[in-house]
Amino acid sequence: MHDSLPMRRFAGIDLGCEPVPDETTLRKFRDLLERHDLGAAAFQWMHEHLKRRGLKLSAGTIVDASIIHAPSSTKSAAQARDPEMHQTIVY
Repeated sequence: MHDSLPMRRFAGIDLGCEPVPDETTLRKFRDLLERHDLGAAAFQWMHEHLKRRGLKLSAGTIVDASIIHAPSSTKSAAQARDPEMHQTIVY
């Protein structure tokens, strides 16, 4: 949530006024939802709430496509190049 403004807005967190919950807090909350089988109910409630306003909610996956600094070698442990491995040069 630190680097995602849309997620902070969704959660109602203003970094100027309050801290972002840490990973442990978020994990405990998720575990409570799962333990009490509330995830599906919350998703359904949100779906109905948005549907009444003409919006649609669907499941998906968030993919992080961050570019990180890493060694330039693309060789595997067997000293062979992985045909699916590519390098990106950032200037």
